[in-house]
Amino acid sequence: MQAKPVIAIVGRPNVGKSTLFNRIAGKQKAIVIDEPGATRDRNYMDCVWHDKAFTLIDTGGFEPTTEERILVQMREQTNLAIEEADVIIFMMDGRDGLTPSDMEIARQLRGRGKKVFYAANKVDGARHEELLTEFYRLGIDELHSISAQHGLGVDELLAVLTNDFPEAAESEEGENEPVAVAIVGKPNVGKSSLINLISGKERSIANPTPGTTRDAVDTIIKVHGRRYLLIDTAGIRRKNKISLTLEKYSVIQALKSINRCDIALVLIDAEEGMTEQDAKIVGLAYERGKACIIVVNKWDKIEKDNATVGKFVEDIHDKIKFMDFAPILFISALTGQRAPKIFDLINEVYSQYSKRVDTSPLNDLVEKCVRKNPMARFQNRSMSISYATQTGVKPPTFIFFVPHAKGVHFSYERYLMNSIRSEFGFDKVPIKLIFRKKR
Repeated sequence: MQAKPVIAIVGRPNVGKSTLFNRIAGKQKAIVIDEPGATRDRNYMDCVWHDKAFTLIDTGGFEPTTEERILVQMREQTNLAIEEADVIIFMMDGRDGLTPSDMEIARQLRGRGKKVFYAANKVDGARHEELLTEFYRLGIDELHSISAQHGLGVDELLAVLTNDFPEAAESEEGENEPVAVAIVGKPNVGKSSLINLISGKERSIANPTPGTTRDAVDTIIKVHGRRYLLIDTAGIRRKNKISLTLEKYSVIQALKSINRCDIALVLIDAEEGMTEQDAKIVGLAYERGKACIIVVNKWDKIEKDNATVGKFVEDIHDKIKFMDFAPILFISALTGQRAPKIFDLINEVYSQYSKRVDTSPLNDLVEKCVRKNPMARFQNRSMSISYATQTGVKPPTFIFFVPHAKGVHFSYERYLMNSIRSEFGFDKVPIKLIFRKKR
């Protein structure tokens, strides 16, 4: 599976980055508030434009010279986004003209050796066009004038931007594709040690300083005649003392790996338990419909009694209620304790993740569910499911034809989901239900 190119939108606060992000992503995901610095966290979206797939990042405002704490953190994040991106859209405000901040950002971008596209936003017609000449003082060859709000020039910018991106691949894979497994988790949780252990060689340099794995490294291994692609995430680099908050942002690293995998092994530290950042990484996998295995490492360091495991499992499920079907495995990458079990579990999860269910038993089950627990009326019309079918795998995806797609209450959706899980053995993977209006 090819890695998707990553595009980051950078620029000083309030030039319209989130508006452009929403325009390209086609979904209102970033908060658009007319106040500089409203986008605190990076926002990510997987996008497809004319068959070209990429991940888009909206970075928080980028004030290149600032001491205000939140702005310093936003700048740190933006630096990370730039580091991870393959392509950068540097956005400026066509009405404000070229500002000292813009010049400073341009200078910083120049040192990165990245492909940068310069865009002047808020250009709504010829009267603004003449303001643009001064941007060429940045020594650039091409300036794209756009209006993110009205969509002017955005398609042209995307056309140039995605020109040499690979076409989005179909996800239907052959039998001989290796199972893609991403090993993700916070810095220093033992990802490299685990990879060395299961691939049986000192392949990534395991070093006790957090953040020593620089780039994602892929390894193909064969276990009992089956091939696995192990995707190891790069650890986040600790820049300097401001970066204490950066622990939170190794998320984008995880994101790049999660996009490419079938199963994410989320490694957590037994001594710390499931942290907020771990839960965020599991959330990213869930949003993308990926299967997950929670691997609790350093289990050898825990004082145990009979109740320890139960309490630990309960604590994890409590923090990731949305993914409480993900199996949990306790190991020690250092001593090798229980590590061989990983592949049995991966195989089991993968076979569920790529399993197909015949239409006839599926409809029998649906009929039984509706008989046992009829659907609530919607806008005073009766609701029923006329037909159901599985349309895809990885994750298993089911479509239900109903009189009104909006009339299905989420609790009913959960009821159907649980019934399908227990009837057809999807107890360890995410499944997706789609409701369509029957023609």
